[in-house]
Amino acid sequence: MVKSGNKAKRSGGLAASPSHLMHRVLQLALDIYTEETGSGGLTQRQFAVLEAVSQKSGLTQTDLVRATGIDRSTLADLVSRMTTKGLLDRETSAVDARAKAVRLAPAGLAALEAARPKVEAADKRILALLPKAKREGFLSLLAELAGEADAAPDKAKAEARAAKKAAREAKKLAKKAAKPPKVKAEKPAKTPKAEKPAKPKKAKVAEPA
Repeated sequence: MVKSGNKAKRSGGLAASPSHLMHRVLQLALDIYTEETGSGGLTQRQFAVLEAVSQKSGLTQTDLVRATGIDRSTLADLVSRMTTKGLLDRETSAVDARAKAVRLAPAGLAALEAARPKVEAADKRILALLPKAKREGFLSLLAELAGEADAAPDKAKAEARAAKKAAREAKKLAKKAAKPPKVKAEKPAKTPKAEKPAKPKKAKVAEPA
């Protein structure tokens, strides 16, 4: 049985490590989840998949990755096993003939409805570990971190594209810098035209009076 009410004292080291503390909190949450749902009930990931599919039937596995945050390879194996158990049905997607759409099977719907009150009880137990005044802020922080996790793949792709573009630009600049500068041949100075000698003026002959 998970006990509550113990406040951790932060004093550096692991006690000040967000990744370590979040891992411990995850372990606590999963322990509480298992206690409420039972060892033979839906796992947290199975519940997440069924809940996501119940919200919008016909999701592809790519859609489920976005909806649940489960990585693609794990999700593919999970959906395959859940289909074998009769919890999910798969069919060709109406939107993309190359993809498989996932729908709730009758057994999956029954399992989901049976699990929902148990999962709700687990969530209430987890939040009850915090003072009431901190619960809303705690959920907001979790949602913010989850949002960052959802955006991470798109950010990584954008950064990769930007890095490739920067590398291409740098390569162009390096190639341009390696070329010897073109020296323009100086045009020979124009020879000044010689001035034409002035024509002698004809002397006027005085007419006889």
